[in-house]
Amino acid sequence: MAAVGEKLPQGRYGRSADERADRRLRIVGAVLGTAMLGLVGWFGYDYVAGTRISAEVIKFDVTEGADEVQVHLEVRKDEQATGSCTLRALAKDGGEVGRLDVRIDRQGGNRIDEVVTIRTTRQATAAELMGCTAA
Repeated sequence: MAAVGEKLPQGRYGRSADERADRRLRIVGAVLGTAMLGLVGWFGYDYVAGTRISAEVIKFDVTEGADEVQVHLEVRKDEQATGSCTLRALAKDGGEVGRLDVRIDRQGGNRIDEVVTIRTTRQATAAELMGCTAA
């Protein structure tokens, strides 16, 4: 006699191993998808509503013959935010001749004007703001 492929009667012995594995995969996928959606939402909220500090160099004054640059910095921040801004002085050839980290720790105001002095290793021709970070 030829062997005939015998199948179990439908619905008589519960789900097959493939159906159970498919169900587990769907459950794991749904849980991981929900967790990933939650993480994306959390990072998005933090990016939009997080503490921010931004600044702008209003003007700079290179003192002739002295190795320093005075920089007028305007900082905009949240009321309770603290952090630091990094400034650098540049020479005529574009090389960095001085760097200064300015602490922003005054509470209460959201706009701060500050004049700082960057000491340089040689004569500078420009000053620029590298960036600000919140603490």
